[in-house]
Amino acid sequence: MKQLIVITFLLIPLFTIAQNTATVSGRLIDKETSEPIPFASVAIKTEKDSVLVTGALTNDNGQFTIEGLKVGNYSVNFSFIGYTSSSIELIVNGKNNFFDLGKITLEPSLTNLESVTVAGEREAVAGDLSKKVFTLDDNLTQVGGSVLDAMKNLPGVTIDQEGKILLRGSDKVAVLIDGKQTGLTGYGNQKGLATIPMSNIERIEIINNPSAKYDATGMAGILNIIYKKESEKGWNGDVGLALGIGALGKRRADLPTDWPSFDNNKKITPSLSLNRRSDKSNFYFQSEVLSQKKLPNNEFTTRYYDNGDVIASQVPENRKQTQYVLKTGIDLFLDESNTLSISTIFDREHHTDTAQVPYIDQQIERRQRYWSWREEEITGHFNVSADFKHKFSEPGRELKASIQYTRGWEDEEYFLNDSSDIRISTDRTHLIAIEHTIPVTLDYVKPLRQGRFETGGKLQIRRLPITYDVSRGNQSVIYEGLGDKSDWGENLYAGYFNYVYEQKKFDIEAGLRAEYADVFYDLDPANIYYDQNDAYNYFEFYPNVRFSLRLNENNILSVFYNRRVDRPGEPELRVFAKYDDPELLKVGNPYLRPQFTQTVETAFNHDWSSGSIFMSVYYRQITDPFMRVYSVDNSDPNYNIVNKIYQNVGSGSNLGIELLLSQSLTDWWKASGSFNWYVNTVDAYSGIILFPYERSFTIDNTKDNTWDTKINNQFTVSKNTELQLSYLYFAPKNIPQGRQFERSSMDIGAKRVVFAGKGEITLSFSDVFNRFGLKQEFRENTFRALYENYYETQVLRVGFKYKL
Repeated sequence: MKQLIVITFLLIPLFTIAQNTATVSGRLIDKETSEPIPFASVAIKTEKDSVLVTGALTNDNGQFTIEGLKVGNYSVNFSFIGYTSSSIELIVNGKNNFFDLGKITLEPSLTNLESVTVAGEREAVAGDLSKKVFTLDDNLTQVGGSVLDAMKNLPGVTIDQEGKILLRGSDKVAVLIDGKQTGLTGYGNQKGLATIPMSNIERIEIINNPSAKYDATGMAGILNIIYKKESEKGWNGDVGLALGIGALGKRRADLPTDWPSFDNNKKITPSLSLNRRSDKSNFYFQSEVLSQKKLPNNEFTTRYYDNGDVIASQVPENRKQTQYVLKTGIDLFLDESNTLSISTIFDREHHTDTAQVPYIDQQIERRQRYWSWREEEITGHFNVSADFKHKFSEPGRELKASIQYTRGWEDEEYFLNDSSDIRISTDRTHLIAIEHTIPVTLDYVKPLRQGRFETGGKLQIRRLPITYDVSRGNQSVIYEGLGDKSDWGENLYAGYFNYVYEQKKFDIEAGLRAEYADVFYDLDPANIYYDQNDAYNYFEFYPNVRFSLRLNENNILSVFYNRRVDRPGEPELRVFAKYDDPELLKVGNPYLRPQFTQTVETAFNHDWSSGSIFMSVYYRQITDPFMRVYSVDNSDPNYNIVNKIYQNVGSGSNLGIELLLSQSLTDWWKASGSFNWYVNTVDAYSGIILFPYERSFTIDNTKDNTWDTKINNQFTVSKNTELQLSYLYFAPKNIPQGRQFERSSMDIGAKRVVFAGKGEITLSFSDVFNRFGLKQEFRENTFRALYENYYETQVLRVGFKYKL
C-alpha cells in the first residue's frame, strides 16, 4: 500500500509560483547644473534584441515612474533634446518589486532623440524560492472550517492533537497575521487559529528561511496568514452559516465509564463580514460565533510497569463551547503618502469540559477508581493596533511604524473528584492568568538600482502574572508547597538590516538581526520545589543568507542559511500542574532555556506550461531543544504517578528532502502533491528533573527515517460546481523516549455557486475513514506507556454564504 501511495504521488505532480511585476523610478538631472530635466524620455528595452517594452516622460521635477514591468533583462534608456543619451542595465527577476535608479545625469549635447514607440513583451517565467504562497479559495475539503483546519492540507504542515502546527516535523513555528504577531495567535502559540474562519483569509505564506526583518522566533520557519481586504469602493460584504457534525464514529470503544466520550457533536457557525471603501478610508468588520459540542482530547493510556502492573485509563474531554470573534478596523488615507490604520480584535471563548477517568487494572480486569472532573474556563484576548505608513516620492520606499497592546486572559476552574478504595476526595483549583504584551516596531525599505535595503527595530514587553487558588479535600492529590502565585516577564530589544543585490544571472540576500532578551520568572516564596527565582538575559545574532542562480528562464537554484531561536513561554514554564489525569500529570518547568537552530537548505524550481516542480534538501541542527519527557514519580505509596514535564534535552537534527509538484492533467482536472522525507536524529542525553523531587532521566540516541505525503485532486464538474479529493499520510517516526505510529486522512469537499454568483453552497467531510488519531509509545527506566488520542478529526460540514 505504501509503495502504491509513493508511485501515485510521483505520477501526480503542488504549486506554481505567482508572476511578479516591478515598478522602476528615478530622477533625471543636468550633469552641469544639477537642475531637473522635465519631459525627458525614458524608454525600457529588452537587453537581448533591443525591443521597446514601455516608456514614460519625466515630470516637472525630473522624476519618472514606470509600473507593470515583467520579469526579464532590460536596458533603461534616457534621452532629451540637447543632451547625450544614457542607459542603465536593469534586471527584474521577481525577488524585488521596486527599483530606485536614483539620480541619473545627462550631459548637454546637440544630439536629438529619435521618436519612441511603446510595445509589449512576452511573458517571462520567474520564481521566488524564499516562500510558498497558497490561496484558500480552492481548499474545498476544509471549507466551512477554521484556518487551523485549512492548514491540514498545506505541504510540510502537520497539526497535532493539541492544535499545534508542525512544519517539516517541528512544532517551533512562528505564526503571523498580515506579517506581524497579534493576539489571535498569541506570542509563541497557535491556539487562536482554531477561531479564525477560513473564509476570511486570502492566502497563507510558508517561509521556511525568513530574512532578518522577521522576528528570530520559529526554528521551523514562519506561517504568515493574510486576511482578505476588499478593493472595490462602496459597501461590500457577505453573510454565512455553517452547520456541522463531528466525531461520527468511535475508533476505539470507551473504557467502562458512566460518562462516555462525546460523539455526533453538533456545530453551528454564523458569520458576517462588511467592508466600506472610499477615496479617504477603508472600514472593515468581520465576525463569527461558534457554538458546538467537541471532543478536543480522547486520551487512552496503558502503562506497563516493571513489577508487572498494567494500568489502563481514558480521559474523554467532552466539551460544550461558545466563542465570539470580532475583528474591525479602519484605514485612513491621510494623503497620497500617509496612511494610518487602527484595528482591534476581540475574542472570548467559554467552555465546559467534563470527564470521568476510569483506571483499570488489566491483570485482574478490575476498576481501581474513578477520577472525574468538570472544568469551567473563560479565555480570550483583546488587541488594539495602530499602524502608520509613509510612502516617499520614490515608489517602493516606505517607512512603517506600529504599536500594539494585547490583553489576554485565562480563567480556569477545575472541580475534581476522586473515588477509590484508598481515597474519597473533592478538590478545587482556580487559576487566573492575565497577559499584557506591548510590541513597538519600526521598518524602513529603500529600493536600490539593483535590489533593496531594509532596516528596522523592535521593542516588546510581556508580563504574565498568575494567581492559583486551591481548596483541598480529604487526602488531596494536589501537590502542596507550590504557592499561590507566579509572575513571568520578558523584555525584547531587536534591530536588523537586510540587503538584496540582483544581477542578470544571480541575486544575493544577506541580513543580520540582533536581539537582546531579558527574562524573569518570580515564584511564590512558599514554593518548596524550586529554591530560587529564575532570571537570565542573552544577546544573540541571527544571520540569514540566500544565493539564487537563474540557470535559464524556467529553472532557478537557491541556497539558504539562517539561525533562529525558540523561547519557552509561560505555558511551558508554568509550575502549576494540570489534573485532568493525576496519574499522568502534565506540568511545566520554570528553569527551561531557549533552543537555537541553524538551517542550511538548497532548493530548485522548474516551471513548464502546465505545471511546476519544487525540490529542496534541508538540514537543521538544534541545540537545547525543549519538550515533554516522561518520568515516574513514586513518592505516593498507593500508586505510581507519571510526570510529563518540560525539559531541555541536549541536541538533535533533521536532514530532509521536500518535493512539491503540480500538474493540470486536463481542462477539468488539476492534481498537486507534496512529499517530505527526513532523517530525524535524537541525540542521547541525561538530565535532572526537580519536581516533585530530584531524579534523573535519560533519552537514548535514535535515528530514524520518516516521511509524509499529501495529494490533492481538484475537479471542475461544471461552470458552477467543483469537487476536491485529498489524501494525507504520515509515516511512523522516532520521538524522544519512544515512537509515533502512522496515521492518515481522506478528505472530500464540494462547492456550488448559486444565485448568479452571489451565493455559494459548500460541503466538506474530513477524515472520512477516521484514521487520523494519534498513537505513540514511550519507554522510561521502569515502565513503558502506550498513548492513543482519538480526538475529533472526523467532521462533516455544510455551509452557505451570500454576497451582500
